[in-house]
Amino acid sequence: MEIGKRIVTLREKKGWTTNRLANACGLSQSFLRSVELEEKGISVESLSLVCDALGVSLRDFFDLPGGEETPEDRLLRRVRELTPRQKGGLLQFLDAMSGEKSSK
Repeated sequence: MEIGKRIVTLREKKGWTTNRLANACGLSQSFLRSVELEEKGISVESLSLVCDALGVSLRDFFDLPGGEETPEDRLLRRVRELTPRQKGGLLQFLDAMSGEKSSK
């Protein structure tokens, strides 16, 4: 698989520039552009940051066969789509369910 081309495809699908993706995942624009052009490789850790910013799992990034989306993958995908305020509310809800006290 050409990882750089896959990043470009997913980035363009969101309508993002390389700069916006770089800012979203905390990597330099020049590094990310080099990866997209297949001039440099990327570590799993950095690719994970890119995937998180793009809202896709590593499994989805590589389009690996695996059948249906697992409940954990579905939950993580849905959490990534929430606003910061919604994430805070979800965390409070989960804390209440588990009996933990919120750190807020």
